Parts: sequence; structure tokens; C-alpha cells
Amino acid sequence: MLDLLNGESALLMLFTTGFLSATLLPGGSEANLIATLKLGNNVVWLVVGVATLGNTLGGMTNYWLGRLLPDKTSEQKHGHKATGWLKKYGYWTLFLSWLPVIGDPLCLAAGWLRMHHWLSFFIIMTGKALRYGVLAMVVQGLL
Repeated sequence: MLDLLNGESALLMLFTTGFLSATLLPGGSEANLIATLKLGNNVVWLVVGVATLGNTLGGMTNYWLGRLLPDKTSEQKHGHKATGWLKKYGYWTLFLSWLPVIGDPLCLAAGWLRMHHWLSFFIIMTGKALRYGVLAMVVQGLL
């Protein structure tokens, strides 16, 4: 059992929890990031990078699911808060895709609104990397 928590297995688990927690499934990856950092078997930048990659790809999964929804051109009287934020603040709202509760719908709404996928990817990745980077710095005692 301890082998699952060492080296590459820990990174695979971190990637998987990061991915799943960024989809519409409930969950969080922060505890796994902290545990992987505390084990000390991997360099910090690699741990942050793996968590960021998994979480970003999970967010982009929501984005592509949003693309599958009917086109946004049919105006609705009432919309979701995430859609309103994206319409009001544009791409910059995707920096908040790491937030609990609202982050997953933001990615989904970005796809539904047919926002450019590469720009969405970059902004989602940057927000998630900043979150994991700050958390890693706190765990390492740098903040």
C-alpha cells in the first residue's frame, strides 16, 4: 500500500484527483497535493505541474462538454451566475475556475458560449497553477 504513495504512483494519483476534481464530479485535490509534497519524493515544481495539468485538463473537459450543449444564440430570461460573469468580464473570469462550486460551471459556460479554446485553456491553466503554486508555498513554509 505504501508503494502507491511513493514516486510516480503519487504523481499519478495527484493527476487523477486533480482531473476528477475539476470535472463536474465532486471532490478536491488540495489534500492530495499537500500529501504528495509532504512525502518529499518529488521536486515541488513537478508536483505543482502535475496537479495543474490534471486540473486544467479536467476543466477543459467541462469546456468541451459545454460545447456539446445547444448553441448560445437562444436567449434565456434567466441564466446561471457563471454565464453572467463570463458575459460581463470575458475571459478574465476563467482565472477563477479553481474556485469551489463556481469553477466547474465557469468552464462549462465558456464552452457553451463558444469562447476560444486555446485562450480559455491558457487562462484556466494559469489560474489553477497560481492556486497550486501558492498552496505549495504555504506547505513549504515560504508564505
